Amino acid sequence: MAATITAAISTLPKLYKSTLTPKPISLLSQKCPLSSSFSIPFKVQLPKSNVQHLNAHTKTTFPRISATISVGDKLPNSTLSYFDPSDELKTLSVSELTSGKKVVLFAVPGAFTPTCSQKHLPGFVEKSKELKDKGIDVIACVSVNDAFVMKSWKENLGIGDEVLLLSDGNLEFTKAIGCELDLSDKPVGLGVRSRRYAMLVEDGVVKVLNLEEGGAFNVSSAEDILKAL
Repeated sequence: MAATITAAISTLPKLYKSTLTPKPISLLSQKCPLSSSFSIPFKVQLPKSNVQHLNAHTKTTFPRISATISVGDKLPNSTLSYFDPSDELKTLSVSELTSGKKVVLFAVPGAFTPTCSQKHLPGFVEKSKELKDKGIDVIACVSVNDAFVMKSWKENLGIGDEVLLLSDGNLEFTKAIGCELDLSDKPVGLGVRSRRYAMLVEDGVVKVLNLEEGGAFNVSSAEDILKAL
């Protein structure tokens, strides 16, 4: 026991000396491992992250309903295009379409899209006779697609002359009435399109306007227009 105490005491000068004059220690050296009796202050400040955390419950939202056009307004005299029954490309002004006539004008976000192809356009084709029996002269569908796409869509659905399909490929009419819908954030490449709506126009003046939010289909059907007549 005495020998152990003597040996421990004999090491104190060495420990005291090493404390006063510490030798450089390489953190990468395996021969000199760190112990609890030695510490190196080390502080790392990470830059603030701009990453936004995703919320699993986030829902897609659309802007609230807004439009430049409203009931009582006269439609702007924009130019639309279409293919006539002889496959000739024609242009038609809104004034030519509506002057002295009772017109149902409805718009879809895109040709060949599901709701437009399965419900909206077919609904007006199906109810075209009822609408014309109630005094409607022309039923026309507007979409932000080129005239060739509108022609192919008409052929694909087997539509005759019940509904006139009009192209607003450059958004001239859609922007003029304030009904553009920006879908650029969607992964299918729709870009800027038209809001879905249906309106009753008499001699160029809007009498009924049923405007949808986003791509919804709640108030712009043929049945909704029939109820308003």
